Amino acid sequence: MDALMPGQQAATLRRPNNCTEVSLYSKHWPCLLPQHGPGKKHLRPIRLEPWQEVLVKQATEEFIRGLIESDGCRVVANDRGVRSVRYHFSNRSDDIRALFCAALDELGIPWTRPRWFEVAIYRKAAVARLDEFVGPKA
Repeated sequence: MDALMPGQQAATLRRPNNCTEVSLYSKHWPCLLPQHGPGKKHLRPIRLEPWQEVLVKQATEEFIRGLIESDGCRVVANDRGVRSVRYHFSNRSDDIRALFCAALDELGIPWTRPRWFEVAIYRKAAVARLDEFVGPKA
């Protein structure tokens, strides 16, 4: 953040669970993150700039983990006595869901759409792959 906003300094705040909150306030963030804007995100186009696409390609696992941490969950269910782990991602924005699904496709992780606004990962091998870089919340 300091490199993106010369002359300003990011603030850090230690949080529980070995977490650090980093923040830097600026009116220029919309220039760097053009997806942000007025109105509801599911009613406006969400497109990645070419430089953002490069970053997502370089850090696809981190991109997926961030989306799941913000709009998803890992569920441990009991299906008729059988323990079943699955991931769900829910977002009303068609564009954001498409970015999530494209990132899963990039890693070869199969997904399904149980509802129009939800993406689910059920297959054991796919869940195991997500567990490698997402895993249960602490």
